[in-house]
Amino acid sequence: MYKSRRRAALFMIYSLMTIMFIVLAIFLVPQIKINDYRVYSKTFPVIVSTILFGGLLLLSSSFYKALRVVIEKQTMKAGETALLDAFIEKLRFCYSLDDFTLAVSEVLEQKADCSILYLDRKTNYVLYNTASHIASAPATLDIVKQNFSATWKDGVYFLGDTLGIVTSSRTARGFFLAENGQQLFIFCRYTHLFDNEMYPRLFEEFGRFQTRTNIINSLSEIAELSQEWDALAKTQQSFLPPVMPEIKGVKLAAYYRPLINVSGDYYTVLPIDEHKTLVMLGDVSGKGLAAALVMGLVMNTVKIKENKEDLPGILQAVDASIKSMHLQDKYTVVFIGIIDTQKMTIRYINASMSDPIIVTRSPDGYRIKPLESNCSIVGIIPLDDLEVAEQRLFSGDLILMASDGVSEVMDEKGVELGDTPLFEETIKKSAAKDPQAFINDIESMILSYNGGKKLRDDVTMLVAKIQG
Repeated sequence: MYKSRRRAALFMIYSLMTIMFIVLAIFLVPQIKINDYRVYSKTFPVIVSTILFGGLLLLSSSFYKALRVVIEKQTMKAGETALLDAFIEKLRFCYSLDDFTLAVSEVLEQKADCSILYLDRKTNYVLYNTASHIASAPATLDIVKQNFSATWKDGVYFLGDTLGIVTSSRTARGFFLAENGQQLFIFCRYTHLFDNEMYPRLFEEFGRFQTRTNIINSLSEIAELSQEWDALAKTQQSFLPPVMPEIKGVKLAAYYRPLINVSGDYYTVLPIDEHKTLVMLGDVSGKGLAAALVMGLVMNTVKIKENKEDLPGILQAVDASIKSMHLQDKYTVVFIGIIDTQKMTIRYINASMSDPIIVTRSPDGYRIKPLESNCSIVGIIPLDDLEVAEQRLFSGDLILMASDGVSEVMDEKGVELGDTPLFEETIKKSAAKDPQAFINDIESMILSYNGGKKLRDDVTMLVAKIQG
């Protein structure tokens, strides 16, 4: 209904625009007088017609956007579809199975009169079922286990009277979602009244709910067992590469020193093929459990993304994942790039990281080339159009990615290290060394400049050196 009404509105608007354009072109353009008609007799009608068409197109687009909002309210926020929409809104704020069952009870059971069966097919465990005949009956459980295996393809499917698959929602008496080994069955006698646009939205939000709960459970379980933050820190650090991969043409090293047990800093190195390697370093706003949770979500999102060369797609996925958590004040700055040793380039997006640089050899010694920010922060505001920048690489070049805990460390007078000549001089002086020796020099500089006092922020570095 929503899609068809939207198409009808679009057709009506553009048909009206076409009629208006023809009328104006026929009756208005000939009435416009110019001083020297001989000079402009060929170009003038074309120019006026183009201006009219552009104005009408802009007006039609604005009107369509407003009309689309009205149509969405009339279809998605009304009738039976509004119940499914309300459940999706509740699901966005679910972080545990308890949250989920409460949303099911308040919306799907009490308001929508649906029966629910929620299964973990990996363990064949019933996570939740409604105390109704169809959802709690042993025969129902036997049928769905026989019909839909644990390896059932992810997606949304409609159910008929005998709990078999039907192709159309018009004849359906329910539907189910299959996602990552879990199956959610929703039995509803008026399934045919739900707008079909709601099912992809529900499936997407169901997948995000699973991601959130899996990460929270993996972090919380260890914290509850150990009752100590260092156990949580070990869980978080498991997201980071335990060792740097051996990559032809690139030598790598990393440094990670959280301010407290858990951190919002993260980095990874993911080989794509023989010549291309993805490198990433970022920093989540704030500290503590929430920052660690977002850090794990970001790392997991990047890891499961199939096309590692699609940098805009990766950041958009990260942005959507963070926003889906609705934590309000949580976002990340991040540098993500692909080093290509065949083309000798680095393609990158710098989402507001302040310190990524290339240190390259020149006739006058080493010089520093910044990899400047070309993207806003990720996860809290709308992303701008994402553009991928590119820099040439040469043999011996050193790429330094660092969190702001490196450059913002202060001496006793409150002067930040990044504002001193010492910072740049040490980088240039150590650029000829291998990545680990370079990191050792930077670490010594940080601790010495800080005067042995406790650091005020997490310190994380990822260094890549291009080898000929």
